[in-house]
Amino acid sequence: MQKIDTTYLKKCNLALTRASSELKKYNEDDFMYEMYRSATIKEFEVILEQSGKLLKKVLRAYFHSNKEVDKLFFKDIFRQAGVHSLLTIDEVERWLQYRDNRNSTAHDYGVDLANETLVLMKQFIIDVDKLIKVIDAFEG
Repeated sequence: MQKIDTTYLKKCNLALTRASSELKKYNEDDFMYEMYRSATIKEFEVILEQSGKLLKKVLRAYFHSNKEVDKLFFKDIFRQAGVHSLLTIDEVERWLQYRDNRNSTAHDYGVDLANETLVLMKQFIIDVDKLIKVIDAFEG
């Protein structure tokens, strides 16, 4: 099996890290704050989608057929990662929380939801780094 390419996920996480860091330099009423908040939330959304897709590729090794894996929805992918000890139970719970938050922000781009998302970023970045290591270590 071919190694899974995490280059794009790494670039997105770096962009998220930088945007999240820059955001802290500005007050909420500053235009630059708005720009970095938007960039942070967008990277968060992109990373969630990429993480699920890449983790699904890893899970193929644990199933009898690709069709079984293809039937998994986002949350199922992360639950299965926990079942197969790719992630801890606490990590799985956080990824499920990230997905719930992302679903909320997708339907309501209000400031309160955006700020709820920002609170998650420090741990999210750590969890993405861990997931990248899990995927990179996977040999198939």
